[in-house]
Amino acid sequence: MEFLPVWPFPVNTLFFFGFLLFCGALGGYVAHRWPWIPSITGFMVVGLFAGPNVLGLISPEALAQSRIVVDVALALILYRLGLSLDIKRFINDRSLVLISLTESALTFVAVYFCLGWFGISGLPAAVIGTIAISSSPAVLIHVAHELGASGPVTTRSMSLVALNNVIAFMAFAAMLPALYGQAEAPLSIMIGAPLYQVLGSAALGAAMGWALHLAARTTKAAHQYQLALVIGAVMMTVGAALVLKLSALFAPLMLGMVVRSLERSNLVADIEFGPSFELFFIVLFVYAGANMHVSEMLHYWPAALAFVFARSAAKWLGVTLTAAACRTPLQQASASGLLLMPMAGLAIGLVNTTAALFPREGLIVGSTVLTAVAILETIGPPIAARALRWSGDRLGETVDSSAARPNGHRIEKGVIDASDVRSPDAPPA
Repeated sequence: MEFLPVWPFPVNTLFFFGFLLFCGALGGYVAHRWPWIPSITGFMVVGLFAGPNVLGLISPEALAQSRIVVDVALALILYRLGLSLDIKRFINDRSLVLISLTESALTFVAVYFCLGWFGISGLPAAVIGTIAISSSPAVLIHVAHELGASGPVTTRSMSLVALNNVIAFMAFAAMLPALYGQAEAPLSIMIGAPLYQVLGSAALGAAMGWALHLAARTTKAAHQYQLALVIGAVMMTVGAALVLKLSALFAPLMLGMVVRSLERSNLVADIEFGPSFELFFIVLFVYAGANMHVSEMLHYWPAALAFVFARSAAKWLGVTLTAAACRTPLQQASASGLLLMPMAGLAIGLVNTTAALFPREGLIVGSTVLTAVAILETIGPPIAARALRWSGDRLGETVDSSAARPNGHRIEKGVIDASDVRSPDAPPA
C-alpha cells in the first residue's frame, strides 16, 4: 500500500487558493511601499510573474481548477454592486438611466468603428463593442474602500457601473442570435438560447433574492447569522447557475438588486462585510494577472490600444457631457466618467462564453478584449484613485495600526460600508 505522495503532485484547489492569497498579500505590501501604486496593481503584477506566462509557479491547470473560487469572489462583488441598484432611486432620478444609455451607446459605436480601421469588422467587432460597455465593479469598490470615499460621485458611479454591466449583458445576449445564425444553428437555438440566458439568470437571481430576504426576516433577531446567509445565498446562486448553464455573473447581480428592492428595513442589504472582503479582491486580481498572455498582448496590441482609447474617450465624454447637461457639476460628472474606465470580470466572462460557443469568433474577441483588459486593469486603479481624490467626495480615512510605511507614516485605509453606496437622499431600504 502506497503511503507517499505521487509525483507530479496533483492540482489542489485549496492549496492554490492559499497560494493566490499569499502572493497577493506580498504584492499588496510591495505596492504599499510606493504610495502612488494602488494595491490592485501590486496584486496583478505578482500574479503575472507567478503565472504560466512568466515564472510558471501557477500552471494553466491550477488556474482552471481555481476558477470556481474566482467565480464566487466575483459573484460576491457583483452582489454587492447590485445592492446599489435601488429601483426607487432610479424612479426619483431618471437622469442616471439617461446617462448610462447615452454613454453605453456611444461606447459601442466608438469601439465598433475604431476596430474597423484595424481589420476587425462585422460580427466580431459588434460583440467586442457590447463587451466594451461593461465596467469593473471590483476596481471601483476596492479603490473606494482604500480611500474611504463616500459622496455623490461614489454613489453615482456605483449605480452607473451596475447599469453598465446590465446593459452589456443584455446587448451581448442580443448578439447571440446573429452568432448562432452564422454558425448555422437551428432557429429554436437562435431564439431560445439568448432568452434562456437572460430570463433564466434573472429568474434565478430573483428567486434566490426572495429566499435570502425571507430568511433574513425570519432570523433578524440573530444578527450573527446574516453574513453567513448572504455568502451562502451567493454561493448557491453561482452553483445553480453553473448546473443550469446560466450566467454566474448576471444572476448574482440580480440577486443584489432584488434584495435591495424587497427590503423595507435594515436586514442584509446594509450588512458590513468587514476586512475579510479584501480576500476576495486579492484572489480575483492575482488570478487576473496570472491569466495575462504576453504573446497575445504583443500580437494584438494595435487593436487593443485602439479599443482602450475609443472606449475610454467614449465613456468619459459620454458621462461628462450627459451628466453636465442634467445639471451635475462638471467636476463631479468628469470624475464619474473616469471611474467607468476599468474593465475586468464581466468582460472576461463574456469572452469565455464567446470562445466556448463560437471558437472562431472567440479567438478574435478574446485576443483583443483580454489584451485591453490587461491594459485597463493596469492603468484603471491609478485613474480611479485620482478621480476619487479629484471628485470632491469625502475621503474618510482611518489608521491601520498593524502596518507602517518605510518612512514611518502609518498606512491609511478607508472604510466604506453598504450605506456609502446609496444616495444620501435616497429613501430608507
